[in-house]
Amino acid sequence: MSNLAFYVHIPYCVRRCGYCDFNTYTPAELSISNDLSETSRSYIDLLIKELEFARETTGLAVVPTIFFGGGTPTLMESADLGRVISAISDHYELSPDAEITTEANPDTVTKEKLASLREAGFNRISFGMQSAVPHVLKSLDRTHNPENVLKATTWAREVGFNEVSVDLIYGTSGESLADWELTIDTALSLPISHISAYALIVESGTKLGAQVKRGEVTMPDDDETADKYLLADEKFIQAGFDWYELSNWSKKGSECRHNLAYWNGDNWWGLGAGAHSHVDGRRFWNVKHPAAYTQKVIESGNPIHDQELLTRDEARSEEIMLQIRLATGLSLSALSESEAKSLPTFLAEGYLLPSAWENGQVVLSKTGRLMADRIVREILV
Repeated sequence: MSNLAFYVHIPYCVRRCGYCDFNTYTPAELSISNDLSETSRSYIDLLIKELEFARETTGLAVVPTIFFGGGTPTLMESADLGRVISAISDHYELSPDAEITTEANPDTVTKEKLASLREAGFNRISFGMQSAVPHVLKSLDRTHNPENVLKATTWAREVGFNEVSVDLIYGTSGESLADWELTIDTALSLPISHISAYALIVESGTKLGAQVKRGEVTMPDDDETADKYLLADEKFIQAGFDWYELSNWSKKGSECRHNLAYWNGDNWWGLGAGAHSHVDGRRFWNVKHPAAYTQKVIESGNPIHDQELLTRDEARSEEIMLQIRLATGLSLSALSESEAKSLPTFLAEGYLLPSAWENGQVVLSKTGRLMADRIVREILV
């Protein structure tokens, strides 16, 4: 049987962060109560109905990973989230060592909540830490108290989560190098096994995007952002976190297997409003708004809005773009002569690792990671 990972989208947040362009909605935007318990039950029922449609579409498969993202999955009842895990296990063959992850806002969990998530079947958790500096969090419109991250990660370990991750964001307006170093040091003091660190991207249509357009917010230049990446990598490596993907570091054996499935081009099904899927070269995505999702699932179980079939060239380009992000890199022998023609120059400039090159692999050096987009463009030109 083939593998099929599952992504489960929970499109609810208490409030919308200024930089976020994800498919999320606040209770006020949906005109529902701040008490999401009833919404939790009804939305989970819809996910399970979509899952039945997924099973009819894909046939039997082994499920190695399940990832609940959002939004804020931990706003839902733990038992309801657990119903999705159970339903996936009923309809597919859940791998005995399946990685089952949820994202979490540190302010939405208690020790009891984390224990109930563990009981529901979760064995990995990723907290949205973003920063340890209050003025940076304020700039991001994040509402959590930085001190709650230590409490949440400690509780997670105490109730049995062996894999605990934090997400960080750097490059916020007004964030100094010292601010970022404090965030790094704080994250490394936590009982965690994995760190993701992303440069802030200004997306059009967001509050931050509008502020930048009006000149109210000035973003740092590329050199400053690059310095922050290099500082993070140096400190993470020193603390025993190995780089394995452009924005991800982990203790040995604690890589996020679900995200590796994306980067390796494996099959996955996205359940929920606005979720995207990829099965055997076909990419498809669900209707975005929860109301439209509800209507389509109730009517037919099929919430798909549109799809595309990747051409051979598109699939090839995507494979190169994703795999060059990984520490394992690309096989030099798998590249055509025209694709590889610019690589010796990048090797001479120090953007590729000589040791990997000698073994027939194209692997980015530390400074090469900062040039990843340019290198990909040269390969695909």
